[in-house]
Parts: sequence; C-alpha cells; structure tokens
Amino acid sequence: MNNPIQDAGVTVSYNAEDIRRENIREVLKHVETALNERGYNAINQLAGYLISNDPAYISSHNNARSIIQSVERHEIIEELVRFYLEEHQ
Repeated sequence: MNNPIQDAGVTVSYNAEDIRRENIREVLKHVETALNERGYNAINQLAGYLISNDPAYISSHNNARSIIQSVERHEIIEELVRFYLEEHQ
C-alpha cells in the first residue's frame, strides 16, 4: 500500500476536459435518480429540458433542478452526442 506522506511530493496531472466530462456524467446520474424517485420518465424529462431549456421539466427533488442548471445545456448535449458516437463506432 502506498504511503500518502511519501506520495505527497509526486505531481499528479489532471485533464480539465476529463474532469468536466465526469462532472456532466455525475450531474446526469443525479438528476436521473431524482426523477426516477419521483416516478418520472427520466429520459423524457431530460429530453424535454434539453430541447426547450425549461427547467420545469426537472424536479426540484434532491436539488436536481439546481444541479442540472449548474452545467451549460450545450455541454450536456455535446457530451451525450460524444458518448453515443464513441459507443456506436
């Protein structure tokens, strides 16, 4: 097992794009869970939000509406398209 004290001097590199993409995924997972808990069809609600930019499509349950609005809508759409195209090559 690594000793955190010894590893403190090691420089760790983070890719900002990877962090941004992971944040978007976590936001979508959180919102999906909140919508499902309230009995909504998460796919329909998210699609409605992304098409219309109307936050009323997203429940405020578990702060989901505020959380999804913390990410630019176009970034969510870009990530969804990227994920789909990468998975279906």
